[in-house]
Amino acid sequence: MSSRPLIAVTESRGGKPFMPFFNWLSLALAGARSRRITAPVRPGNLAGVDGLLVGGGEDIDVELYGGTPVPVERIDPERDDMELTALDDATRRGLPILGVCRGSQMLNVYHGGSLHEDIYTSFAAKPRDRTVFPKMPVTIAEGSFLARTLGRTDLKVNSLHHQAVDRLGDGMIEVANDEFGIVQGIERQGERFCVGVQWHPEFLFYHPAQRRLLKAFVQAARQGTVQS
Repeated sequence: MSSRPLIAVTESRGGKPFMPFFNWLSLALAGARSRRITAPVRPGNLAGVDGLLVGGGEDIDVELYGGTPVPVERIDPERDDMELTALDDATRRGLPILGVCRGSQMLNVYHGGSLHEDIYTSFAAKPRDRTVFPKMPVTIAEGSFLARTLGRTDLKVNSLHHQAVDRLGDGMIEVANDEFGIVQGIERQGERFCVGVQWHPEFLFYHPAQRRLLKAFVQAARQGTVQS
């Protein structure tokens, strides 16, 4: 394996170019190469890759978890299919997996969990404070894989989502939340790196804790680390 492992990154088709750029930059700084994959499903998307990053983007189709559609939904069923296929392939092969924002939600749905379709409905006290800057306090469960990786149990993160993990999927555990009780981090023990974060670490590549998270993911892809 190359000393710079290859990470597959799921992204939306088209859209603004800043997301692919920051995904590429943050992974490059962490020591990895990256391959952008978009819908529809294509055979061999994960051929030769060492890890999977499921990125941010549109809402996940509520039909996948028995939810109720909300007016603000923007869905891409082809992307849903592509990411479920990629997660199935990565899980079967034991690849390290990092879910970011929508990707964390998709990781939970893949394992049979559900989502809050709109956090502003489910958590009425939550202000509409979407920002790319690290302004939202998050608490990380002491002793969790995520806490050990970040090197701390509290930090401030960005917030660009209106959906979030509700019922946890099989084998998933909640390891981070915000002051309103919204799930901000999940992980699956006993596998190679399998973590979901509700924030966007790629926009926070300058922050030491976020760099540690991305570097740990890349290191798992390089060495086949099993979390515990």
